[in-house]
Amino acid sequence: MLAIRPSCEHCDKALPHDATDAMICTFECTFCQECVENVLHQVCPNCGGGFEKRPIRPKELLEKYPVSIKKVHKPVDVEKHQERINKKE
Repeated sequence: MLAIRPSCEHCDKALPHDATDAMICTFECTFCQECVENVLHQVCPNCGGGFEKRPIRPKELLEKYPVSIKKVHKPVDVEKHQERINKKE
């Protein structure tokens, strides 16, 4: 079951359970769509994989299956991330 993390790891923007701009990688690293597109360039800084839109957990399931309250806020070193992307190309 997805953790549904509460915020973007880079900019710390709130991403509640019904956020339409939440993006995740295969390891559930969670970022907002703006950071994925404009900062990360569709490459996860943690695993190097891509991103998909995070599914929305229906409101009626939140009590039985609560979302994570654990914040992961570790801003990306944009320069180093871009260097890694360039090496892959």
